[in-house]
Amino acid sequence: MKVLVPVKRVIDYNVKARVKADQTGVDLANVKMSMNPFCEIAVEEAVRLKEKGVATEVVIVSIGPAQAQETIRTALAMGGDRGVLITTDADPEPLAVAKLLAAVVAEENPNLVLMGKQAIDGDNNAVGQMLSALLGWPQATYASAIEVSATSAKVTREVDGGLQTIDVDLPAVVTADLRLNEPRYASLPNIMKAKKKEIVSKTVADYGVDIAPRLKVLKVTEPAKRSAGIKVETAADLVSKLNTAGVL
Repeated sequence: MKVLVPVKRVIDYNVKARVKADQTGVDLANVKMSMNPFCEIAVEEAVRLKEKGVATEVVIVSIGPAQAQETIRTALAMGGDRGVLITTDADPEPLAVAKLLAAVVAEENPNLVLMGKQAIDGDNNAVGQMLSALLGWPQATYASAIEVSATSAKVTREVDGGLQTIDVDLPAVVTADLRLNEPRYASLPNIMKAKKKEIVSKTVADYGVDIAPRLKVLKVTEPAKRSAGIKVETAADLVSKLNTAGVL
């Protein structure tokens, strides 16, 4: 069984994003970048499937600048077998990403696409669903547990009302939620081995996909700063303040 895992290079989740002075976007200059946390969870789950003998090959694919090769290397150090990098300096919208991934799926013919539910930069939470629609494959989103057999996958999903368990036939698209697993740290020997693993470099033109944006960003601003709170001396003062604010 071949598992395809898309990963994205994003601002490290420990870094506070800064808006550019001209409000055209987020400032990426001299900012630490790393693998999207949900993508990392998907890589970990794919590697675990391989360790269990369910998967035979884990292919990592990323769409982004040349530096995204570092993100792929991280995934290979975690246990991926080889990588595919589709280089572009643009930040494609979810539909364009889904179309590129559909082209990679047609080329690689995997049994399962296992990916993060969303990227922490755009927070669109749309690529997995769009990819499923383009491929005509069943989808299982927000997975917190996965059991994969030769022909199907049993997926426990996190939904508003609690947990939902479904069976989907393979091939399928599964998106990983936060509680699916805890990703491992890549050991130094595996990091060294990852340097020798194959990464095929492709371009958007190789797949004939139009990634021209359909949306125009007018302005990017930081959230409004919260006003400072106040201390009250007694419960009566608290009730009075709440009444004044229209809470009670």
